[in-house]
Amino acid sequence: MTEEFAAVVERVRERATPDADERERLRAATDRLVDRTEAAIDELPVDADVILVGSTARGTWLTGDRDIDLFVRFPADLDREDLEAYGLQVGWEVLPDGREEYAEHPYVVGEFEGFTVDLVPCYDVADATKIQSAVDRTPFHTAYLEARLDEDLAAEVRVCKAFLKGIGVYGSDLRTRGFSGYLTELLVLEYGGFRGLLEAAADWQPPVELDPEAHGEATFDDPLVVIDPTDPERNVAAVCAAENVARLQHYARDLLADPREHVFEPADPGPFSPADVRDAVADRGTTPVAVRFDAPDIVEDQLWPQLRKSLDGLTGELDRRGFDVFRAEAFAEGSAVLFAELAVAERPAVERHAGPPVGVRDHATGFYEKYAAADGVYGPFVDGDRYVVERDREFTTARAFLDSDALFDVALGAHVESALEDGYDLLVGDEVATLAAEFGTALATYFSPRP
Repeated sequence: MTEEFAAVVERVRERATPDADERERLRAATDRLVDRTEAAIDELPVDADVILVGSTARGTWLTGDRDIDLFVRFPADLDREDLEAYGLQVGWEVLPDGREEYAEHPYVVGEFEGFTVDLVPCYDVADATKIQSAVDRTPFHTAYLEARLDEDLAAEVRVCKAFLKGIGVYGSDLRTRGFSGYLTELLVLEYGGFRGLLEAAADWQPPVELDPEAHGEATFDDPLVVIDPTDPERNVAAVCAAENVARLQHYARDLLADPREHVFEPADPGPFSPADVRDAVADRGTTPVAVRFDAPDIVEDQLWPQLRKSLDGLTGELDRRGFDVFRAEAFAEGSAVLFAELAVAERPAVERHAGPPVGVRDHATGFYEKYAAADGVYGPFVDGDRYVVERDREFTTARAFLDSDALFDVALGAHVESALEDGYDLLVGDEVATLAAEFGTALATYFSPRP
């Protein structure tokens, strides 16, 4: 099995490694970009320099990747407003047809000779513990890894990135909540290669803590902790969701037991048609509900935390009202969807409400007197040692609840709540099949889950 594993990895390595022509195109484009950026910097009233960072600087980029990350470093004592203004000035000069993006501060993204370029301003700080902006760490990450990754380890990183992409956990954006390039490089470095990482991950018992430089100064409450070797106050793996750590463990065991190349290739299922959705719903005998609305016009790293918060609030309230959420998911493209599959479609007209033990005199008396005078109540009566009433249920169906103003009593993300106030579509049962036109692949993934 070791030989078979090595053969699979070697084929993936060959496919993932950029050839000489691709490397030369990148080098030439980067050189021209650096020259243009330095010329733009010369027009500024402050000193600054430009450096190449990220996977292209470290030689760990995958064949076909077309990203170049350039950072313009400004003096640490420069006002934040000036840093942003000068950074954008340089960005627009180098990438006149680009667009403005925003992380902690604005920067320019554009196309140059077939490559996607991020031109990001940062502060030139003494070390990563003295950052004034989150991006200030990035040059230190590049320097740290450039000193430690030789060509063999860089090749192992590329294989690992292909693997993480194949199993759907590569990317530190808040939609994916997976493994960043920097984290991937640190893990490969820590374990001496791709196989070493897989063998370790297969036996992880989260929470797992790795401290490459033995800082030993900070504690984090995350399933995977990798202390940033350049900044002991930061967990590089903080964004990793528990399920993505678990997915890495599952597929590490799976690949070690059965080496094969297709694990390294992303494989979304074919999109579901409306008929496929209806068949799945009929087979499962559940009641799906969906709240569809126009996705808020915010960046994905703001949108997805709000969608998850809203989904948690919605499903929590559906559970509390007795509709028993079986499983739930959020979807987002042009529109957004909070989708929940219910085990219970309809509840009785009455609900049970237990009061305090009769022996707790003050509370018990207050409960009894409140409901003894109430209309539409069965009881109060004694059940065991407590007063109990059976009262009218506010909503007997999930549709009635979701179609009411009570939906806005749920803990929703602020932008999601505003979007819902502007209007939403409520789909119940077979009606969710209409989502297939926009979310056919997402629905196929939902109804055909894999680790």
